[in-house]
Amino acid sequence: MRRRDFITLVGGAAAWPLGARAQPAAGKVPRIGCLQFNIGRRENEAAFTQGLHDAGYIDGRTAIIETRYYEPMPDELARLASELVAVRCDVIFAAAPYAIQAAMNATSTIPIVGVDLESDPVASGWVKSLAYPGRNVTGLFLDLPQLAGKQIELLKEAVPALSHLAVLWDSTIGVVQFGATEAAARAAGTMLQSLPVQRSEDFKTAFDRAIRERVHGMVVLSSPLINTHRSQIVEWALEHRLPTISLFTQFPRSGGLIAYGPNLADLYRGAATYVDRILKGAKVGELPIQRPTRFDLIINLKTAKALGLDIAPMLLARADEVIE
Repeated sequence: MRRRDFITLVGGAAAWPLGARAQPAAGKVPRIGCLQFNIGRRENEAAFTQGLHDAGYIDGRTAIIETRYYEPMPDELARLASELVAVRCDVIFAAAPYAIQAAMNATSTIPIVGVDLESDPVASGWVKSLAYPGRNVTGLFLDLPQLAGKQIELLKEAVPALSHLAVLWDSTIGVVQFGATEAAARAAGTMLQSLPVQRSEDFKTAFDRAIRERVHGMVVLSSPLINTHRSQIVEWALEHRLPTISLFTQFPRSGGLIAYGPNLADLYRGAATYVDRILKGAKVGELPIQRPTRFDLIINLKTAKALGLDIAPMLLARADEVIE
């Protein structure tokens, strides 16, 4: 069962009237820089490219798109961000907090549009406020406390006996995200087991600890590293009969139990809309940070049965998609 997919973004980026948009300088072909994570990038990159195409930016014809693919290593990111500055990009799109920080370190004048699922842009010092960023960065960021509370609530609905929760998180970028989840677990009266990872080899150790601690379920937080390893995470979770929830919709489609989160393709298309606004004259410091306000709930009923869970009909009725 699937209802119509869409996401409403604060600020109404997709609905700005054409008359309010400034026009690009005559005869100038814009140069758009992109810092994209190297692994598992195709789906999101395609959505961003389609968003640019829909706005009239076609690489080699009406725009020059300079894409640099990165691994989350500071030296490499610094070099790639500096390259985009050196070729005089008019705007830089940065995917994930590593890339946003690298772009900010490389330039304080070129506008930066970011998509970030892990950070608080105000607490990170990137913007002055959500409504008025005031610097050279804007973009699309999650409301982490709200998301964390809802994920724990949904997992407890699926697993009523849940009282000991593991949290798998990327400690290189997820401190704010983990803190929000920790606070939500405390408010829900749930014991929390932290499972930090930084490298591929950390995942097996994290799962071994979860099983040793006899946790009842796992919240899988977001990071490019974690999303890249989703198939292995799902395999281990099924092997050890561990219910999981993630914000990545790919998790239940790969065999995880539940996903609750924004549609990433919609976020990347939204970023393309902001790039268009900036190229047509909008000031980056005056474009408010956007928050997704609609989220997809996906439940894998086949996985639930394999885990011995009886998902309540009311929870199934609220799902945007049920995989059977």
